[in-house]
Amino acid sequence: MERNFNYSEQDITEIKMQDFCLLEKPRDEERLKTLKQKTPARIGVGHCGARYPTCSYLRFRADQAAAADAVFSEVTPELLEKLGLFEVQTLCTDKNSMITRPDLGRLFSDEAKEKISSQCRHDIDVQIYVGDGLCAPSVGANIPDILPAITLGLENEGVTVGTPFFVRYCRVNTARTIGPLLNAKLTCVLIGERPGLLTSESMSAYMAYNARPDMLETEYTVVSNISRHGIPPVEAAAHIVDLMLEILEKKKSGSFLKET
Repeated sequence: MERNFNYSEQDITEIKMQDFCLLEKPRDEERLKTLKQKTPARIGVGHCGARYPTCSYLRFRADQAAAADAVFSEVTPELLEKLGLFEVQTLCTDKNSMITRPDLGRLFSDEAKEKISSQCRHDIDVQIYVGDGLCAPSVGANIPDILPAITLGLENEGVTVGTPFFVRYCRVNTARTIGPLLNAKLTCVLIGERPGLLTSESMSAYMAYNARPDMLETEYTVVSNISRHGIPPVEAAAHIVDLMLEILEKKKSGSFLKET
């Protein structure tokens, strides 16, 4: 575990919280190490009187700033070009409106719906698309690995997969429009999660069978915490493919899938 930092030269955010320890003489170092490896919680970060040491305080502020930046940052056109995804936008005009008007983050203009319809395959088994959600950095961190792995896994099972694309200022319930628009049996959005102090690049997969405007929230099957700090993207992809095959077989998702 790391104990000596030169925070004027070293990027302390590169150190995993499981390895971040400022206790100089722990009573039982091996038990402390075992405990820290089981949780990313901020234990063993030291104290100076009633306060944190400077290095622990700076690490907290850095992680807090990264989380805030993740919410308000944007996915760049250059990244979308690299990923081969075309872009559409919800009725939100910017990140502020997305945060304050989540209802607009679920809706599209007629022009956006026409763009999706004209550039995507119709009548497919699975439609996958990407949304920035509340964590734009999650797109660059996870999509290069998870999207090809899911697509290949499904195609190897004889499942037809639609044309992937990117939705800016996206909320989960965009699936209620996209599913019926493309006549997809199963609709999946890979979307940035609300960031925390552990990671600012985490993603979730929301899957719905027969997505439609009047569907229930409980009809989503969700895989969350997809990131290098949680479920690695390739490992998550394998699990998502298995879930999608089960959903297609049983023709239900979310709580209805669990009941079976």
